[in-house]
Amino acid sequence: MRILVADDHAVFRRGLRETLSEAFSRVTFGEAKTAQETLEYVRRQEWDVIILDISMPGKSGLDILDDLHRLRPKLPVLLLSMHPEQQYARRALKLGAAGYLTKESVPEELKEAVRRVQAGGRYVSATLAEKLAFDLRREADSPVHELLSDREFRCFE
Repeated sequence: MRILVADDHAVFRRGLRETLSEAFSRVTFGEAKTAQETLEYVRRQEWDVIILDISMPGKSGLDILDDLHRLRPKLPVLLLSMHPEQQYARRALKLGAAGYLTKESVPEELKEAVRRVQAGGRYVSATLAEKLAFDLRREADSPVHELLSDREFRCFE
């Protein structure tokens, strides 16, 4: 398996490599420190998974998701961030991320997330999954016009 770790902190990248090496016996890593480096690595080489930080120098991880998907449409991107799920996870998933995990997660959760996205699935924490399910139910119970943005509602009237 080939994993590209894109994070601007060298110590954190090393910790990710060590953690994932425990779970995957045949793994090769690449490391990128900036958004631009990440895109260059993806242009030049094939990867099985990208682990991408949101807070990257040059351009945010969220901002380069579209570029990554244009370069490699089927390449799973797991966002791993210090930012809480409620702040960015939904947006990241809508932009095409295969999963979202906070840096506070335990190593076993990271390993499971990488396994799942590498196999073609999606990964969200149990807490986020419950929140998404609750939000879907709440939206289903709401009148359709309440789901519109202010601008959409003005056009609707």
